[in-house]
Amino acid sequence: MKGRNMTRWRDPAKDPRQEPKSNLITAEGAERLRGILDHLSRVKRPALSTKVGEAAALGDRSENADYTYNKKELNRVIARIRYLTKRLDELQVVDRLPADTERVYFGAFVTLEDEAGEELTLRIVGHDETDTTKRWISIDAPLAKALLGKGLDDEATVAAPGGESTYLITAIDYRPP
Repeated sequence: MKGRNMTRWRDPAKDPRQEPKSNLITAEGAERLRGILDHLSRVKRPALSTKVGEAAALGDRSENADYTYNKKELNRVIARIRYLTKRLDELQVVDRLPADTERVYFGAFVTLEDEAGEELTLRIVGHDETDTTKRWISIDAPLAKALLGKGLDDEATVAAPGGESTYLITAIDYRPP
């Protein structure tokens, strides 16, 4: 049976999308999410509601592209508002330094050296604030899990699709972003 609601069956025990995500977030990340929620609630949603009302007043809605587009956009914004509201209630904000700042924990900036001698600096953050351009990785990522609890000059080995990679920790810092 084919249809748009049919998807490929995945074994729930092996599906990476089913893995529980941590509910940790930095104070900056929580503030950013609150700002997005505020913008969507106070600016975007009322503007789209007005556009939908104006398009509906023009008459026949079945052939009204403005009405259809803006209604879909409004529903998308409402769903995002609902998600952010629920997610912000679940999150635990980490706004203090760990007791041992000589080890890698949540919020740490870590400088690594790979086997080829190249350096890589990344930050361990929550699932909701990952950013590849800034090199912020989720605490749920395999590399972050391998680094947690390690100290300076420790090695971390990570299983990757191309084989195992080993990294040497050369610096640990807990500065604000």
